Amino acid sequence: MKSRVSSALTPLVGLLSLASALDLTVSSQDSVKSVASTIAHQMMTYYSGNLTGGTPGLLPGPCASVECYYWWEAGAMFGSLINYWEYTGDDSYNPTVIQALQFQRGPEENFNPPNQSKNMGVDDQDFWAFAAMDAAEAGLPDVGGDLPSWLSLAQAVFNFQKKLWDDATCGGGMRWQVYSFNAGYNLKNTISNGGNFQLAARLARYTGNQTYADWAEKMWDWIEGSPLFQTQDNVLYIWDNTNADNNCSDVEHFAWTYNYGTMLMGAANMYNFTNGAEPWGSRVQQILDGTFFLFFPQEYGGNIMTEFQCEPIGAQGNCNNDQSSFKAYLSRWLAVTSQLVPGTAAQIMPKLQASAEAAAKQCVGGSSGQECGRRWYANGVWDGTSGVGQQVRIF
Repeated sequence: MKSRVSSALTPLVGLLSLASALDLTVSSQDSVKSVASTIAHQMMTYYSGNLTGGTPGLLPGPCASVECYYWWEAGAMFGSLINYWEYTGDDSYNPTVIQALQFQRGPEENFNPPNQSKNMGVDDQDFWAFAAMDAAEAGLPDVGGDLPSWLSLAQAVFNFQKKLWDDATCGGGMRWQVYSFNAGYNLKNTISNGGNFQLAARLARYTGNQTYADWAEKMWDWIEGSPLFQTQDNVLYIWDNTNADNNCSDVEHFAWTYNYGTMLMGAANMYNFTNGAEPWGSRVQQILDGTFFLFFPQEYGGNIMTEFQCEPIGAQGNCNNDQSSFKAYLSRWLAVTSQLVPGTAAQIMPKLQASAEAAAKQCVGGSSGQECGRRWYANGVWDGTSGVGQQVRIF
């Protein structure tokens, strides 16, 4: 069993340069922890599931308002709090995280609660499974008794999703939605298939079980052979979704940070699991090259991450609540990649550090003066947006 490699480097990505927004002494561990605590507290002001009358694990929503969130983003938030504990040693949120993950596990203990069936995508399950893997990798103690371990929760999601493999259309892959009555069941998208790929790869690395690695290879091969992967002028474009109703003959040309991030995290784990065997090193580099080309434009110096599909100046409000959080996952998984594939650190760290500096300058908004915006390139001018997604990006 392998635990996650040392995370001493990772907190520098999101915390080292927050001095522009908060009083931080970089050389002081206590100061870094204090700043992280402030940001985490602000994020948790959006959550009331641990209060009397609340539902553990749920953020407000879903609804059309920016005040509301889909189920998956709560899972992502709890994953960020596991990272927060892992990086700082502050366990004050651990009881809340444990309560949420166990409450939302569902009757089959695979993060498929019946009250979320109308919104249950493969990717929704994946983000809760990622949180469970974060807990296992970070060494969060299992609850014990009759409650499942963090590893068994992630394994149960994997076992459930294997049954969703669909050979009837597009030569394989998984549909976006778990249930046929949900809108989007006709789509096969990157975040669902890539999320399953990442989960399999992390399980392979954590357990040493070749069966998970074989499945990760199978999923990679399908994605690579589908329209979701296209290469032009030596740039890998990872597109958002393709339509099973026409046998995946076309593709939606939207590129999002979290799609690149989930494929990168899976490939990095496979590189580590195989002790650097090819083709995983080349695949990691291919994803990184596409990531740097698309999401770190020279317009902003080449090192500041952007969600170019929805957040440029003049497009205020175009990023919805889901999209406002996407950069958080690419940031986190870039940092882990720099450790799992050490040869990438020199490429990755300057971009994460510059992005952290820029992101910190956005954490000056709202009535608290500590709400974070999403346009990191805005040079210290708060963009007027706030929410869970913007806060979770700091971790």
